[in-house]
Amino acid sequence: MKAVVIREYGGPEVLELREVAEPVPGPGQLLVRVRAAGINRADILQRQGLYPQPGPKQDDEVPGLEFAGEVAAVAAGVDGFVEGERVMGILAGRGQAEYLTTEASATVKVPPGLSWTEAAAVPEAFITANDGLEQCRTAEGDTVLVHAVGSGVGLAAVQVARLWGAHTVIGTARSADKLERAGQFELDAVINSQEDDFAERVAEITGKEGTDVIIDLVGAAFLAGNLKAAAHKGRIVTIGLVGGLKAEINLGLAVAKRLELRGTVLRSRSVEEKAAATRSFAERVLPALESGEVVPVVDSIYGAAEVGEAHERMEANANFGKIVLDMG
Repeated sequence: MKAVVIREYGGPEVLELREVAEPVPGPGQLLVRVRAAGINRADILQRQGLYPQPGPKQDDEVPGLEFAGEVAAVAAGVDGFVEGERVMGILAGRGQAEYLTTEASATVKVPPGLSWTEAAAVPEAFITANDGLEQCRTAEGDTVLVHAVGSGVGLAAVQVARLWGAHTVIGTARSADKLERAGQFELDAVINSQEDDFAERVAEITGKEGTDVIIDLVGAAFLAGNLKAAAHKGRIVTIGLVGGLKAEINLGLAVAKRLELRGTVLRSRSVEEKAAATRSFAERVLPALESGEVVPVVDSIYGAAEVGEAHERMEANANFGKIVLDMG
C-alpha cells in the first residue's frame, strides 16, 4: 500500500509517498481503508524529529493522528462495526496511509451528511476540544476564552463550548481576516492578540469579571495574560505550545484567584483514556454533528503526494480550520 513516509527529519521536502507493508489488525482493532486524513501540528513536529510516535519504533515512519475511511476488516473482540461501514477516529500515528489499524474503542461512525474530507477534519479537533472543555468542568452560564480561534481545535472549541452551556464565548487570533471569518460561529467577541492586550480586552468585555474557562492553543507567550484574564476560580487548560514551552508564572495571582492551570495531550494517552475521550465526544458532540448544529471547517484539501505543500501551508499559519489529505 502507499503511505506518507518521513524519509529523514527536516523540512517538508523529506515527506514522500512510498510503498509500505499493509498492517494487520490485532484483537479489538479494525482495519480501515483510509479515504482522507487530517494534518496536525503534531505531524510537523514529528517530521522535524521533535515529537516521535509513542510505542515501539517502526521500520518506516508514517505520520497521521486522525482519519476517515471504510472498515475493511473486523478483528476478534470487536462489536458494533461491520465491513464497509464509514468510520473516523484518532490514532497515535500512521494515519496517512491507504490502510491503517485502529482501536475500535477510539473509532466512531461517520454521520451520513459528512463527506470523507469533512469527516477527516473532525476527530482530533473535536475530541480535543470537547476533552479540554470537560477537564475545565465547563458549565451553564460560563464565559469561555478560546485562543487561536482560527485553528481546527479553536473552531471546534467555539462550537462545542455552546454544547457545554457556555453563555459567552470569546476568540483570539493574530489575523483580522481569521477573526472576521470566525465571527460566523456565534462568537460574542473577538480579540486581535497581535494588536491588543487580550487580558485588558477580556476585562472590558466581561465587566472586569474575567473568563471562567480558557482553552489555550498558544502556550508560554500567553500564560501571563491568561492569569490576568481568568475569573476568580477560573480554569485554564493548555493544549498547544506554538507560543513556547517556558514562561514565568505569577503565583500570587494564581493563589489570589484560586486558579486551576493544567496541561493536556491526547496522542500519548492509554487506549482506555482515548476510549473515554471518544465516548464523551460521541455522547455530547456526535449528535450535534449529525444535526448540523456544529460543523467541521475544512480549510484546504491536498492529494497525498502534495503533503509537503500541506505542511508548508500549516507552518505559514495560513489555514483557517483543518487541512486534509485526500487519500483516494
